[in-house]
Amino acid sequence: MNAALYACTIRHVRTTPWRYVLRHRTYMWLVDPDRPPQLPLLLRPLARFDPRDHFTADQPSLRAGLDAFLAGHGIDLEGGPVVMLTHARVFGYVFNPISLYWCHGPDGDPHCVVAEVHNTYGGRHAYLLYRDEAGTAHADKEFYVSPFLPVDGRYRMRLPRPGPRLDLTVHLDRADGRTLTATVHGIRRAVTAPNLLRLALRHPWSTLAVSAAIRFHGIRLYLRGLSVQPRTDDHRAPENVT
Repeated sequence: MNAALYACTIRHVRTTPWRYVLRHRTYMWLVDPDRPPQLPLLLRPLARFDPRDHFTADQPSLRAGLDAFLAGHGIDLEGGPVVMLTHARVFGYVFNPISLYWCHGPDGDPHCVVAEVHNTYGGRHAYLLYRDEAGTAHADKEFYVSPFLPVDGRYRMRLPRPGPRLDLTVHLDRADGRTLTATVHGIRRAVTAPNLLRLALRHPWSTLAVSAAIRFHGIRLYLRGLSVQPRTDDHRAPENVT
């Protein structure tokens, strides 16, 4: 199968108004959105890649959803290759804090990166990113993610295409300085039945666990005195069913 697994450690470090660290272990998939993996029947509950979970949720395939988003920004990859880092549906449930798409032109040269962000309120938003010579991309924050942060500031992202290792970094800088740093580090694993079963047993119902962990730490932050920022536009996605 034209795919890979990454056993990941996700780390968030909040620096204001005081330091708070969140760590979570999980696994993610690197897939070709033109040809997402088709698992053997008995393993299919552990991984499903549904186009309704991405972008406008009304496209017939993962690649069609991406191409429609890019077309809205005047971009045509002309069939060039794309690799996508994401969580799959596990037992019918998925939550993708971030899905990344490394987009290439028809000659295979890197063109852009799309970062699709989801929040726990059912909203989703995609950022079109261009990396500079140092491999860094920047984007103004336009989407409500944490209930404790307003929609302001600027992201600075280091998003090298995954290889044997996964090494991603996202900083959020606001007027009063760096507020948040998120990192994702992972080790590549071949997509085999033993590897998938091993990761699924080590991180049971992984996507639900990610969502639960975010809510658990949100409650802890609230109890420590952080105030909730009001939402104005949550970019709510269409209703999705399993």
